Amino acid sequence: MSRNIIETVMGGVVILIAAAFLVFAFNASDFSTSSSGYTVVANFDNASGLNTGSEVRMSGVPVGTVVDRKLDDDTFLAQVTLSIKDGVVLPSDTSAKITGDGLMGSNYISLSPGGAEDNIEPGGRIQYTQGAMNLMDLIGRFVFGGAGSGSSGNGGDSSNTDSSGDNPFSSGSL
Repeated sequence: MSRNIIETVMGGVVILIAAAFLVFAFNASDFSTSSSGYTVVANFDNASGLNTGSEVRMSGVPVGTVVDRKLDDDTFLAQVTLSIKDGVVLPSDTSAKITGDGLMGSNYISLSPGGAEDNIEPGGRIQYTQGAMNLMDLIGRFVFGGAGSGSSGNGGDSSNTDSSGDNPFSSGSL
């Protein structure tokens, strides 16, 4: 009989420790059930790696979260709804970029404020956006000599065969 009591007490202690751990994790994560702030919308051509709950940062400081992500039926762009904390003012020429938190980190939205005097109203739209970069596509371009590698497509011969004179950066034009 005393063995059953000990097992019951130990089970209760384990449950209390698990509950305390959950409360600690909930408080340490800065997760809140109430969403204070205002929403703005941004359209991206590529929103891969971005999820509901992803951070929105300005100058590296969290200023909001992603609250919704869906496909715009008219433009076929990813329409992302952001919740921005009260007190954070976004100029109307603010730009949004989806970027990663390191090589293996999660994606977040980085906001860069502009210099406009008027602000984005609650429910407004961020006009200037840049979607997520595809790392495998960039590696493929580098390895196989895609765009931006400086390859002229002439078998590695770097001599200037263009005699039209259209290139202002070729030697002799400046």
